[in-house]
Amino acid sequence: MDNIVITGTGIISSLGAGKEETLEKLRTGQRGIGPIRHIQTKHRDLPSGEVEYSDEQLKELIRYQEESIITRTSLLGRVALKEALEEARLDGTEGLRIAFISGNTVGGMEKSEQFYYDFLHNNSRNEYIAMHDCGACTDIMAKQFGGHFDLITTISTACSSAANAIILGANLIKEGRVDIAVVGGTECLSKFHINGFNTLMILDKEPCRPFDANRHGLNLGEGAAYLVMETETTARKRNIRPICKLAGYGNTCDAYHQTATSPNGEGAYLAMCQALKSSGLRPEDIDYINAHGTGTGNNDECEGIAMMRVFGDQMPPVSSTKSYTGHTTSAAGGVESVISILALTHGFIPANLGYQNPIEGHNFKPVDHVIENVTLKHVLTNSFGFGGNDSSCIFSALDTETPAPMQASEAGQCYIQSAAHVSIQQPIGDDWFHNPVMPAQAYSESIEPDYSKYFAPIAARRMGRLLKRALATAVEALGNHPVPDAIITGTGLGCIANTEKFLTAMIDNEEEFLQPTFFMQSTHNTIGSQVAQHLKCHGYNSTYSHRGTSFDSSLLDACLQMRAGAIGSALVGGHDEMTPAYFEMLGKIGYWKAGDVSPDALRRADSPGSLSGSCSLNMLLTDHSDADTLCRIAGMDMLYQPSDEELRAAADRILHQAGLTVKDLDAVVTGLSGDRDNDTVYRTFLQQYCPETPVVWYKHLFGESFCASAFGVYAGAVCLHKKLIPSHLLYNTSEGISNPKHILVHNHFQNKDHSLILLTL
Repeated sequence: MDNIVITGTGIISSLGAGKEETLEKLRTGQRGIGPIRHIQTKHRDLPSGEVEYSDEQLKELIRYQEESIITRTSLLGRVALKEALEEARLDGTEGLRIAFISGNTVGGMEKSEQFYYDFLHNNSRNEYIAMHDCGACTDIMAKQFGGHFDLITTISTACSSAANAIILGANLIKEGRVDIAVVGGTECLSKFHINGFNTLMILDKEPCRPFDANRHGLNLGEGAAYLVMETETTARKRNIRPICKLAGYGNTCDAYHQTATSPNGEGAYLAMCQALKSSGLRPEDIDYINAHGTGTGNNDECEGIAMMRVFGDQMPPVSSTKSYTGHTTSAAGGVESVISILALTHGFIPANLGYQNPIEGHNFKPVDHVIENVTLKHVLTNSFGFGGNDSSCIFSALDTETPAPMQASEAGQCYIQSAAHVSIQQPIGDDWFHNPVMPAQAYSESIEPDYSKYFAPIAARRMGRLLKRALATAVEALGNHPVPDAIITGTGLGCIANTEKFLTAMIDNEEEFLQPTFFMQSTHNTIGSQVAQHLKCHGYNSTYSHRGTSFDSSLLDACLQMRAGAIGSALVGGHDEMTPAYFEMLGKIGYWKAGDVSPDALRRADSPGSLSGSCSLNMLLTDHSDADTLCRIAGMDMLYQPSDEELRAAADRILHQAGLTVKDLDAVVTGLSGDRDNDTVYRTFLQQYCPETPVVWYKHLFGESFCASAFGVYAGAVCLHKKLIPSHLLYNTSEGISNPKHILVHNHFQNKDHSLILLTL
């Protein structure tokens, strides 16, 4: 495997739009932190790194002429994306497979907080309802490239989101899934996260001073940054000169606390060690560390301890560039990677602005002034998120030798070992397989298990219902198996009940008297981090929030790493809840059936809408099988906006790699739900590809949600394990099927994002 190189970068932050302005401000030590101008908040006294451009001015930067609505998160992203694509000379005509992986957490919140009560009580702002989630922002940004991406997904791990996008992109390239990965993150400021961070009492009322003994907190910022990555061979074929190399990376979980770092910085220490190991570099090879350095008491002290554990007395120069930009949260890993690359290629080290006094116990002082004319060969950048999601990346100069280039993957196996669910069916067990509950209305609550079996009542009182479901299903799926090597979570909405509680309190109380618990549990990666904390799992941890393919993205990540031999086991989950308020909002844009939801009515699919469901499902994946294994994942692919022909070709490719043809399939599991437009896509694929193959459906039992596809994989796996497809799961025949051996699962979301998953015995 040749080196992965960076061939394009783009950035926008409070320092300005583009690399040129950013570079000038960095080298002259100019802060981009000042008063809040655009957001109508009571907390304008809190300094922030707000981008100086209004939404209309951002549209002018990208020559936005579309009629569709757009969020500020997406606008910022498209500015940075445009610069990165232009530098890498990508225009969609290369004939190469290109992925777009974006990190964000706020999504369209700045519109939701403006129009929340309109969503509930009026019909004047309905067009913004579907723009709330993170995946919607990524989808809007993909239009910047004319829809030429072949795979897109969204990572939401709070402040490490963009760094984890870099890691996934590299893994996709190493596996040969894509030729080029466009990776990074975007985040706009919103009243929601200004107030959320304020309830945690970690916002400084002055410009922040990372690593200073008298620091008082962070300044929030907004911005976006993207990198174009490919192999040296691909760049050479395209006649593109690389900028630098991605030498190594690591992701771990602190598994300590939802918002605080462990005293010894264990997660941060492990992430940096992994990055060094994957690059083949030694600690003494690192020439500069762009630290996470938020300016909070906990982070800076513990990150410093973690760096001391890695580098000892040979600490390289360290600075936090959040003193320039503020904390751009989900975009931070992208913004600071681009800044690190600018430092690497222009031979300077940015200052840690505002630093005066060393932290007691630290053996280093951050760089307090800009250092020019230095030779940097290897730069490490840290990004740490809520829940202890810690990631580190190393960028290296082109003329340096990397002792251990990233190796090509090995053809490992991936098995579904076990699974557990809480849903609108009887929870935890497989009662639904023989005696399903038939929903009588479009909205149904999940049936809750006895949670006292899984955690103490005092702990349960602090958890929202979705967190309880996730923890219970994790414990059940894991059973007597050891702690997994990875916890990978899919959620389209996160703990939206807590999001709603914080949002309504913020509006009703005019941004006062807010509870931090609701904010902390509103972040999407709360689910995966709480599971990791409960299991004491320090392994790889990531969360995908890409609408109807959130679970599919998580499964793909796990399979990639298992095939590469990076992990031997993974707990992969799909978790979403449906609140009455969100049900009502989505109903205004046609998500739900207004009447009969019986199987016969859903089969007709003669009107919009389906029945809703709540989804909490965890499955344990391993690289080996035993007598209790449910099935093997023999192949998987995800596609963005494929043509009918491309979708069929992908299915053929997956089957061919497993030594099968379409005639070997015993069934195809689809997300047929009774929704007219949704079902037309499935029917077209079935008619064109496998018209004689029995069809399995499951949404008439489990309902529709952003992670409902988890139940499709689960249903297929259980059918294989039990050697039976019962009649109530069959869509186009009434006779059960005995001894199935090969099942293809097809999922799509609005005919944009598709996934194909082959399950075999």
